Amino acid sequence: MFDIIKAIFLGIVEGITEFLPISSTGHLYLSNYFIQLNQPKAFIDMFMVVIQLGAILSVILIYFNKLNPFAPSKSQVEKKQTWSLWFKVVVAVIPSVIIGLPLNDFMEEKLTNWQVIAATLIIYGILFIFLENKNKNKKFQLTDLNNMTYQFAILIGCFQVLALIPGTSRSGATILGAMLLGASRFVSTEFSFFLAIPTMFGASLLKFLMFFKHGNALVGMQLPILLVGMVVSFIVAYLSIKFLLNFVKSHDFKAFGWYRIILGVAVIAIGLVFR
Repeated sequence: MFDIIKAIFLGIVEGITEFLPISSTGHLYLSNYFIQLNQPKAFIDMFMVVIQLGAILSVILIYFNKLNPFAPSKSQVEKKQTWSLWFKVVVAVIPSVIIGLPLNDFMEEKLTNWQVIAATLIIYGILFIFLENKNKNKKFQLTDLNNMTYQFAILIGCFQVLALIPGTSRSGATILGAMLLGASRFVSTEFSFFLAIPTMFGASLLKFLMFFKHGNALVGMQLPILLVGMVVSFIVAYLSIKFLLNFVKSHDFKAFGWYRIILGVAVIAIGLVFR
């Protein structure tokens, strides 16, 4: 039962941090110091990735109509725009497949440590603050998702590859990259959500299959622990996405930049204490 309670807490952490540009990895890494599941490392590693599926389902629920090319309420033009959006998402995933898959195990094994996580938290926090100061009173070139080109989409996908480095934040890398390319905060945020669907589904499925391929099995309370984490992350991510969509309509990302810097310093402090 203690592991179920821990799964609830970790699901909350995942749900809040997955789509905010503040690094779910950094938060889960910190949480792991204090509320580590009483389970084998192989299960914990799989759990930390697969609970993302709950968060992804919240995106699908919120945007079901917008992402559904078969919706009877849509005109032919709107259906064509929906298909075009999906094709752009697929194109944007290509860099992660080509570059990310071969490097994923290496990056996870060699770079998942407090030094790297703290550095990326702080560096991207500074970049968010710098970019927002630079963009003050600037008019964004891309303010409508339907006007995004395939070239623009694949460039955002290249920024997503940076999220292989722990602590970067997948949403942070894609939002920052899209804004650097000239997209508005709202367009950058929405496309980051859509890009997460195939990316995180693929990553979760791969991690789940590799768990069994390496001779592991779900035993005892492990399946309920995993399901609880996913359900909680779904509910919390739903609320988190709603919050972020409202936030970016009238605020910039500097608050998240400062938060990342503070979190990075906290990771350094905890890393030095527990090393």
